[in-house]
Amino acid sequence: MPRPEIRFCRLCGTATAASIPPGEDRERAVCPDCGYVDYVNPINVVGTIPVWGQAGEQVLLCRRAIEPRKGYWTVPAGFLEFGESLPDGAIRETREEAGARIELGELFSVIDVVHVGQVHLFYRARLLDLDLEPGLETIENWVVEFDRIPWDEIAFPTVRRTLEHYVADRAAGAFTVHTETIERRRSH
Repeated sequence: MPRPEIRFCRLCGTATAASIPPGEDRERAVCPDCGYVDYVNPINVVGTIPVWGQAGEQVLLCRRAIEPRKGYWTVPAGFLEFGESLPDGAIRETREEAGARIELGELFSVIDVVHVGQVHLFYRARLLDLDLEPGLETIENWVVEFDRIPWDEIAFPTVRRTLEHYVADRAAGAFTVHTETIERRRSH
C-alpha cells in the first residue's frame, strides 16, 4: 500500500509541499504557509481471542460480512478509535462484531503489517456467557474447539499467526506475548 498523500494542510488548508523538515530523516507533507508538518503514522487494529469452557478449550470466531475477505473467519477485531485505549478498543470491537461480553486478559500478540501501515494487537479474553449476537460486520459467530479451527478459511495472516501462537502456548501450558512482522507476499 502506498503511503497516503497529504495534499492540504489540516490546520489552514494551504497546499502542502513534500520536503524533509529540519531534524527529520524522511520526506513529510509540510505546509509552506503555517509550517505544520503532517505525520502519517500506522493505524492500530485491536482485537481479542475470546475463549470459552472451563479450561478455555473453545474460541469465538466471526464469519466476516464485509470485504476484505468476506465469508472468511476471524476473531473480533477492528480499528482503534481516537481517544480510546487499546483495552477499551478491544472490548468494544468484541461487543460490536460478536455481541460478546468478555473479561479482558493480557496482551497476547503484537504484529506489524508494515506494507499496509498497520499494527495488530490482540488480547486474551474469557467469554462471560454465550449470549452472542453477530454485529453488522459479522455473518455468524462460532464457538469452536481449537482442534477444529478452519485454518484454510482464516481471513488474515495476523489472525492466523495469533491463533497458531495461542494453540502452541495453550499446549505448552504457558502464555507469553508474541511479536513479529508480517511481510508482503510476493507475486510470481
